[in-house]
Amino acid sequence: MNETMKALQPEARGQTFAFGLNPYGLTYHLGLQGAGGPRANPKGAGLEGFIAIATELGAKVLEIYDPWLRALSDDKLRALRDRLAGLGMTPIVSSGLMMGPFESALRSARILDAKVIRHGLTAVLCGDRHALGDKWKELVAEVRAALADRGPRAADEGRVLAIENHQDFGSDELAEFCETTRGLGICLDTGNTFPVAEAPLDFVRRVAPHVRHVHLKDYRVQFTDEGYRLVRCAIGDGAVPFVPMLDIVAAQGRKLNAVLEPGALEARHVRFLRPEWWSFYAPKTAPALAACLAAARVNRLADDADFRTPWERRDDRAIADYELTMIRRSASNIRALGLGA
Repeated sequence: MNETMKALQPEARGQTFAFGLNPYGLTYHLGLQGAGGPRANPKGAGLEGFIAIATELGAKVLEIYDPWLRALSDDKLRALRDRLAGLGMTPIVSSGLMMGPFESALRSARILDAKVIRHGLTAVLCGDRHALGDKWKELVAEVRAALADRGPRAADEGRVLAIENHQDFGSDELAEFCETTRGLGICLDTGNTFPVAEAPLDFVRRVAPHVRHVHLKDYRVQFTDEGYRLVRCAIGDGAVPFVPMLDIVAAQGRKLNAVLEPGALEARHVRFLRPEWWSFYAPKTAPALAACLAAARVNRLADDADFRTPWERRDDRAIADYELTMIRRSASNIRALGLGA
C-alpha cells in the first residue's frame, strides 16, 4: 500500500471489518484467570457472561474459547449456533497447540459452522526464545509438523487455520508457514509486533496477504534498563497505529473479522537490550529496529509510572470492574475507526 494514500474513511473500513470480541481481555471476569488456583474468580461469568458483554457492545463476531465448547454436547452446540445466528454473531473457534486436542476445535467449528479457527502456536511470551535454549529449535520443528497436519485438515472442511503472532514468531516466519502449508492464514494481533521487536507497520506489510482474522490489542510502552515493558491499556489509548495497520490489511480486498482483546493482566517485559535475548533471531537492520523503537514511544508511559494492573497489585476485588471498564472504553474508541455499531 502506498503510505501517501489517504486513509480509508470509517465507513469503508467498517465494510471490511466486522467488529467483535474474544475472551482474553476479560479473563478474570470470565473465570479464566488463575482458574483452579487460590486467586481464581469464584463468580467467573463463563460463556454466558461472555455472550452478555458481547451483546451489550453490539458485537457481530464472537471468538469462543474452545475448552468451553468442548464441554457442550452436540445438541447444545447446535443450540448455541442457532442462538448466535439469532443475535447476528459470527462464531470463531479459539484454539491452539497448547489448548487440547485439535479434533475438539474441528468438532466445534463443524457444528457451529465457524469458517475460521484461531490457533495459537506456543507458550513463549515477550519474544523470549532464549529462555528455551536449544529447545526453541525443537519447538519450531514441532510447530511446523503440527501445522502440516492441521492446516490441510481445516482446508478440507472449508475452514482456515489462522495462526496467531502470539509474542513468539516474527512476520517472516509466520508468512513462511502460510506460504508453504495449505489451509493456513494469520490471526494478526496488532499489539504483538512489539514483543518480537518489529514495528507494527513493517510487520503488517509482510503478513497482510495472509491475514484472515484480527485481534485488536494495544499497549502503552514503558522503557526500562533491559528493554521495554508492554502495559495493558484500552484499545486506542496506546502505541499501536490502528488506522494505517487496518488500512494496509483492508487493501487486500477481503472481508475480515476484528475482535477486541486488551492485553494480559501481567505486563510483558521484552528484554531486548540483553544480548542473549536475540538468540535464535535472524539479524535485524538498524533502520528496522529504529522503526520499532520509534513506534513504541507513542503515548509511552513514564519510566517511573506505576504500570501494575489490579491483578499485579493483588487487588482482586477491583479486577473485574477494571476489565469491564477497559473493554467498554476500547469498544468506544474502536467505533471511531469505523468498526462496530
